[in-house]
Amino acid sequence: MYTRLILVNFGPGTRSTGEMVIDTFAPIYRTMRGFKGATFFANPDTGECGALSLWETKQDAETATVSLWPKLQEVAGGMLKGPPMVRTFELYEPKAPPPEEIE
Repeated sequence: MYTRLILVNFGPGTRSTGEMVIDTFAPIYRTMRGFKGATFFANPDTGECGALSLWETKQDAETATVSLWPKLQEVAGGMLKGPPMVRTFELYEPKAPPPEEIE
């Protein structure tokens, strides 16, 4: 499983812009191959917002980045305060300690 982190900045006082972008992209994510879920977030003080999404494979996460870029440019390109930060990470599940160590 992989996670994709995207962070964009619209500038202070642009909460409605961030919410509009999130509302636009949430349904698109659900239609994409390998999509498992997402959490969207925003900071109204700084105008930053983003998404942390889960994907079955690294390829699915990277395909999302490539295929969503034109839509982000169309919806919000003129409002962005710089390029988005996008990162993909492999998830790691910590190993559970043996039951006798938990007590």
